[in-house]
Amino acid sequence: MRHQPSTSTWSLGLLALTALAGSSTQSLAQAQTQTQAVQIVKIGHVGPMSGSQAHFGRDNENGARLAIDELNAQNVVIGGKKIKFELQAEDDAADPKQGTAVAQKLCDSQVAGVVGHLNSGTSIPASKIYSDCGIPHITGSSTNPDLTKPGYKTTFRLIANDNELGAALANYAADALKLKKVAIIDDRTAYGQGVAKVFKRVALEKGMTVVDQQFTTDKATDFMAVLTAIKSKNPDAVFFGGMDPQAGPMLRQMAQLGMTQVKYFGGDGLCTAQLPSLADQAKTLDNVVCAEGGSAPAKMSGFEAWRKRYDAKYPNQFQIYSPYTYDATFVLVDAMKRANSVDPKVYIPFIGKTQYKGLTANIAFEPNGELKNPATTLSVYRDGQKKTIH
Repeated sequence: MRHQPSTSTWSLGLLALTALAGSSTQSLAQAQTQTQAVQIVKIGHVGPMSGSQAHFGRDNENGARLAIDELNAQNVVIGGKKIKFELQAEDDAADPKQGTAVAQKLCDSQVAGVVGHLNSGTSIPASKIYSDCGIPHITGSSTNPDLTKPGYKTTFRLIANDNELGAALANYAADALKLKKVAIIDDRTAYGQGVAKVFKRVALEKGMTVVDQQFTTDKATDFMAVLTAIKSKNPDAVFFGGMDPQAGPMLRQMAQLGMTQVKYFGGDGLCTAQLPSLADQAKTLDNVVCAEGGSAPAKMSGFEAWRKRYDAKYPNQFQIYSPYTYDATFVLVDAMKRANSVDPKVYIPFIGKTQYKGLTANIAFEPNGELKNPATTLSVYRDGQKKTIH
């Protein structure tokens, strides 16, 4: 005869199954709630990922990506929701038209903020688009003063502008080196023209003579005609407003023309770790004096530890601006936290009230979006290595 379970046994089993089902339902509900509580927030980055300036673009993007990774590890909660940040990286190829197209794309994607652009020539036209669609952008490398002149409430800069860079170089040329005659070359970009204009103005104010002024492009590699014309004027120095893909070949060609005693000045665009290789270690590399719109890495709080983290993820890619794009990303999120909102309309005013201890500086902004009390650093090259002198 088969055993029949008692009524109490059936009751206990039913209770157990009910409890188990209830527990599963509760766990599922909790999991769904946790999933629903995670909000994806996109931050854009723009730089030249193609073309001769791609090494700058990669470095800048790396800085922003490193910040995104570290922010996600912090399990940031804003507005009661756990936030997962994602980087939407775009290539503007250092071209103003592509820069504006990419800016519109980021607006259409409704990113919460933008880090970039690298170049003044792309940042300036893009800034109006970001203003029109109400998205903040912070550049860590565009230095032309015209960027902040329109007074857009969405535009911020984490680095000294050309007024600081050009003046620092002209003052050093006149006061420290006692130079009298200088020739000027610029690449016709917003950046190159801007820094050259300031250098020329301050050099003249300091009593120097501008013996020649020549122009090139940001795509050129042959400067023999320009340099030959300048050599005939016998300058003490050449100032170049442009980037390292042009500065490197220019230094090689100056050596070929025997201009080995002529000092060579430039802004942050040529003040890179890659310049010695681009110049093929030409003798003229020893004549370079360049200015950067920020503190020297040795003066940045925590730079060595940061650089180890950077190199572990992106070996042999560091150039110059990635600490600034790293900070720019954190500044955006810091404003979101203080506003308790990822909505740009809500948190943009909080960017202007930033008091953030970053890697590159203690960051605060002037009403026009310029960095308060920006530092400048002068460097030279010795034995193929960049060395800070001031």
